[in-house]
Amino acid sequence: MGEPTSCVRELEKFNSLVEMFFIRADSRGDQPFLIAKRDKQWQPISWRDAARQVAVLASALRGLGLQPGDRVMLVSENRPEWCIADLAIMAAGGVTVPTYTTNTTRDHAHILSDSGARFVIFSNQKIAANLLPAVLAAPAIETVISMEPVKFGQGEFRHLLWSDLLNRPVIDEEIAALRDQPVAGRNDLACIIYTSGTGGVPRGVMQHHGAILLNVAGPFEIMAEDFGIDTERFLSFLPLSHAYEHTGGQFLPIALGGEIWYAEGLDKLANNIEEVQPTIMVVVPRLFEVLRQKIVKLIEKKGGIAHWLMQQAIKITDQQANGRSSLFNGPLELLLERSLRPQIRARFGGRMKAMVSGGAPLNPEVGRFFTAMGMTLLQGYGQTEAAPVISVTRPKTGLAMHTVGTPITGVEVKMLDDGEILVRSECVMHGYWNNPVETAKALQNGWLHTGDIGHFDDAGRIIITDRKKDLIVNDKGDNISPARVEGMLTLQPEILQAMVLGDNRPHLVGLVVVDPEWLAGWTAQSHDPTDANALHRAVMTAVDRVNRDLSVIEKIRRVCLADAPFTVENEMLTPSMKIRRHKIRAIYGARLEDLYHGH
Repeated sequence: MGEPTSCVRELEKFNSLVEMFFIRADSRGDQPFLIAKRDKQWQPISWRDAARQVAVLASALRGLGLQPGDRVMLVSENRPEWCIADLAIMAAGGVTVPTYTTNTTRDHAHILSDSGARFVIFSNQKIAANLLPAVLAAPAIETVISMEPVKFGQGEFRHLLWSDLLNRPVIDEEIAALRDQPVAGRNDLACIIYTSGTGGVPRGVMQHHGAILLNVAGPFEIMAEDFGIDTERFLSFLPLSHAYEHTGGQFLPIALGGEIWYAEGLDKLANNIEEVQPTIMVVVPRLFEVLRQKIVKLIEKKGGIAHWLMQQAIKITDQQANGRSSLFNGPLELLLERSLRPQIRARFGGRMKAMVSGGAPLNPEVGRFFTAMGMTLLQGYGQTEAAPVISVTRPKTGLAMHTVGTPITGVEVKMLDDGEILVRSECVMHGYWNNPVETAKALQNGWLHTGDIGHFDDAGRIIITDRKKDLIVNDKGDNISPARVEGMLTLQPEILQAMVLGDNRPHLVGLVVVDPEWLAGWTAQSHDPTDANALHRAVMTAVDRVNRDLSVIEKIRRVCLADAPFTVENEMLTPSMKIRRHKIRAIYGARLEDLYHGH
């Protein structure tokens, strides 16, 4: 474990996330902090105003009977009220239980029952549809606060409106006491974040204040040393109920004294990026894959010199990744910097210092593409159980896209003989809420057993092979990484999503979701979309292209086509866009099994 830097030492002084926020608010004053669109205009909330709202809401929660350690479920889209509510819960001594807006009533009911929450804060009528049936059936709930007016059935609890609580008269001395007499220390529970459940029922990860503070310190250090810190501007669009956005998209900006702008939604993200001109974005790999496809299609439409320049940029980046170079690279780099790359940067707002990929493995080819286009792309590795960042690539140690970088300061990593990655740090969770059996499996002798397989390269960077439980072991005992194969499949224009399997089998088979944009183009070329055999042959052409770059044991022999995309709504994707293998197998298992019998 490396020596703490000044950035880490500064954050070590804070006893809690709330203390860090109030100190930053005092120094930033009337500077903009939380910015969202209201009536088609970006409307800012200053640090000073946000701090007052946090204190007023915390005081109200205490007045309603919130006791230290009480859990408060928070269900909302990304918006300023999310951040204010989260900080107010903690300032009142409570524990935030962030919950996905896409949860079903069953999901909400499980979390309410498991966490024992007494309070619920949620946003609007749309959320109420799935949330309130679970609330009505939860006997522990005493108070429900809605950010907007809603209608729902009667229950054995109080329903209060956000604006009424924020507008109530509060004595300044009471607010000062909340700010100056912290109710939590570094070791106290800050939030319970329920994992998105790729393999079953979500578990509540207990993150303490010190875990998130240390986890923020590592990226803070990287920003200071590798990029320099100005008034950083973050665009928040990944779910704040996910540990990655909660730490990287909310508390890192607070630590940096930056601005948080809230995207209007995935459908408006591209426009929001150009409007907001963010300096930092935290992104999941699936979005990078989508953005890459859009950029490639845009350049291919232009054709001519633009297409040639893109090919040259990728060629140069591939050469550099393999330690090679050419005399022509220098002039080509100058040409790229004066032509193609500024156009690409402009589509990302023109001020982007770095985009950070996390939450799932990033295909190295995707990473090299964005590097070729002149964008700085960092890849992180982590888990909710580690608050969540464990390591990240950084310019000074080399942005090798096949690695996830070196451990951040304050985090110690080692590998077991079977390759499993173990982590020891203050950022490691205290355990799973209400689940001593799973806690004992994950935490052993002070080390978090991640369930991921990997190794260090010669530069001390971590290379992830796969999830231990997701590794495919074929009938000959060979280990195969499904994530690698699936990542290569989804780079093909014909394929939107894919899942492969082959445990105890002689070869791999796959389930493929056809890309709708490609399908529209294919149909426009006089192909009949109802001709299942012709469509299957076209998709197999893409699979064959992938197979050329795979080893014998990785090749996909047969595929079947999915009836519809994997989505969060049909529960085949987690809210962080990872595929839920057990859900997909439950629906398509028989069809995939038929592939082994030649059907």
